[in-house]
Amino acid sequence: MYAGHHAIERADQACFVMAATGEVVTYAEFERRTNQLAHLLHASGFGRLDHYSIFMENNSRYLECCGAGERAGLYYTCVNSHLTAAELAYIVDNSESKGLIVSRETLDVALEAIATCPKLTLLLIVDQPPTFEGDERGDDVRHGSTRHGSVRHGSESTGPFVDYVEAISAFPDTPIDDEWAGAAMLYSSGTTGQPKGIIRELPMMPPGERLPLFEFLGDLWQYRHGMIYLSPAPLYHSAPQAAVGTTIRYGGTVIIMEHFDPEEYLALVERFGVTHTQLVPTMFSRMLKLPEEVRSRYDTSSLEIAVHAAAPCPIPVKQAMIEWWGPIIFEYYGATEAIGFTACNSEEWLSHPGTVGQVKLGELHILDDDMQECPVGAPGTIWFRTANRLRYFHDEVKSREASSADGSMATVGDVGYTDDEGYLYLTDRKTFMIISGGVNIYPQECENLLITHPKVADAAVFGVPNVDLGEEVKAVVQVMPGNEPGPALASELIAFCRIHLAKQKCPRSIDFEAQLPRLPTGKLYKRLLRDRYWPEGMTRIV
Repeated sequence: MYAGHHAIERADQACFVMAATGEVVTYAEFERRTNQLAHLLHASGFGRLDHYSIFMENNSRYLECCGAGERAGLYYTCVNSHLTAAELAYIVDNSESKGLIVSRETLDVALEAIATCPKLTLLLIVDQPPTFEGDERGDDVRHGSTRHGSVRHGSESTGPFVDYVEAISAFPDTPIDDEWAGAAMLYSSGTTGQPKGIIRELPMMPPGERLPLFEFLGDLWQYRHGMIYLSPAPLYHSAPQAAVGTTIRYGGTVIIMEHFDPEEYLALVERFGVTHTQLVPTMFSRMLKLPEEVRSRYDTSSLEIAVHAAAPCPIPVKQAMIEWWGPIIFEYYGATEAIGFTACNSEEWLSHPGTVGQVKLGELHILDDDMQECPVGAPGTIWFRTANRLRYFHDEVKSREASSADGSMATVGDVGYTDDEGYLYLTDRKTFMIISGGVNIYPQECENLLITHPKVADAAVFGVPNVDLGEEVKAVVQVMPGNEPGPALASELIAFCRIHLAKQKCPRSIDFEAQLPRLPTGKLYKRLLRDRYWPEGMTRIV
């Protein structure tokens, strides 16, 4: 999120555009804002390597809240804006955050949370964003104009929170004297347990220098000056963080969607001539299930690179996307922990359907429960030999659990296998593996199949108690609009599964939910569903 020389060389170019409102922030304005916040943080007693948290939805002040930390030598933690007060309080306190920046939308949760966060000394609230008239936003990004509008301010009490804009306006818009590179310290999603802070050593270097990881990503995905990147995901997640920050460091323009909508996404690609983007498989599925006349209405030919990750992509979904957009789709597998990285382009994937690529960073090992290498084609836990020991912030127990005995390898608990050419294929998280009658079942295979059914919008598959078998396969489905959930549809879906999968992999029963707890980042919060079916005190096999 560091503008650097672009603030001078391309001062009037749009640094980013808010998709819904049309607000454009130029590189010069972004530079001024980040400098002011950096001054405020220093004046508030924040020293190098101190921490602060950001708890907001996507808005026009989000990136500068990150950018200030990146030039003031600080760690900033972007928190999922959908968390409860208790969940927020845990992350703020665990990260040792001295500051918290919230929005009007997240204020009520934050007010409840801060009561148990004694380390906080700076509380800022970003009030309602500007409201703009009209919708002629395509020219703004190309000519770098900034549109102004009336600001709507809420009248509710903000408690101890100080108005963000008023607070930073008292400070200079020039760089602070002692600039050092800062970085995000993000937390795991918590889909399989308590979220963990993922901290990496922060070298003492100027903020204008690119960290090697982001240099690698920029080269891999062909980032360049003048690129236009469409970000459809929440900015609190690691993938958008990396992509948006790298775009700015390359002097491109970012289009930020406040919320993902499949048709609006396609309209934005056409309107702004988007060249680069990153999505998750559920976004692919939602776009593919638009009526053909809607999909064909928008010109997506400007797209050069479309990256996806975060969750496994069903083979038919990816095949359909490549047929639609052409061989511009790149896939990668990695984790916020950055212990290893695999990737593949469209051509590689088409010749190895279902792969998440070959290793690009780290040394990959597929190991069994005894830490022995698995044969080619046999699934096991995915481990990477790492240059630096994995360390979760203030959680030595979880750090040890995720590391080999000698600390040379680390895992996030995913299961997969490799083929003869070293291409990696994912099966599922180890914690979600089902053991039914002594047979190991990876529910992802059934989930990937169910999502291809025209009446299914989303699906979760997991194990539930069975007296004889230990566990049996259960599916929970969210149906597409216009379809009636019930016994008839459940029977239809079970029959559909049995056509394509071995019987033991198919759900014995299907329940329906109006909305599955899938995070905006694409990850399915399956533990919330599964735990409903396990009586308190009953021990799962896995």
